[in-house]
Amino acid sequence: MVWPLLEGIGMGVILSLIIGPVFFALIQNSIENGFRHSVFMALGILLSDSIYVLITHFGVNWLSRSIYFQSVLGLVGGIILIGFASASFFGRNVARPNSGGVVFRKTKRRKGFFKGLGLNGINPFVFLFWVSVAGIVNLKESFGAWDKANYYLALLLTVFSLDLVKAYVAQSLSKYVTPRLMQRLNRTVAVLLLFFGIRLFYFGVTNFP
Repeated sequence: MVWPLLEGIGMGVILSLIIGPVFFALIQNSIENGFRHSVFMALGILLSDSIYVLITHFGVNWLSRSIYFQSVLGLVGGIILIGFASASFFGRNVARPNSGGVVFRKTKRRKGFFKGLGLNGINPFVFLFWVSVAGIVNLKESFGAWDKANYYLALLLTVFSLDLVKAYVAQSLSKYVTPRLMQRLNRTVAVLLLFFGIRLFYFGVTNFP
């Protein structure tokens, strides 16, 4: 029982070190809106990863051969990321980030939740990562059903915990961030999201059957 947990934690650390659009968006949200807002965004990411775990674990063979599914996800994901980039780049200037003392409304929490769910869910590279993880797990003949459940649980909780750590560190530094710096950060994130969006769109176009 212990070994699957340790392997899951190790794989969770690896996944958390992957720098992608969700990483930058999480940091940006924590600085701009505070730690509590980012907790809900991290929960959205967790739900998205959990859905991918279920899909890939129970249908890894069929889905990994379906290039049509990956291509459509790449096209749609690319368009949505480009939209996020445009909104972030041309959006209004933000005020100085709060220190976490503001009481957030449910609508704002819900917005953060769905942003994390959407950004993580539309990325086909996240899907491909979970396909590879499902393949690794299914190849472990020594893993029973309970071992696989512990592996995935440890992996998901590790990713979620490290997302909270990243958000907390970013929010702790928010008092040093000026509105001008925030504007530059927003535009930097927008450029990065645009890069990932174009990359995803190109992936979908070039791999379309």
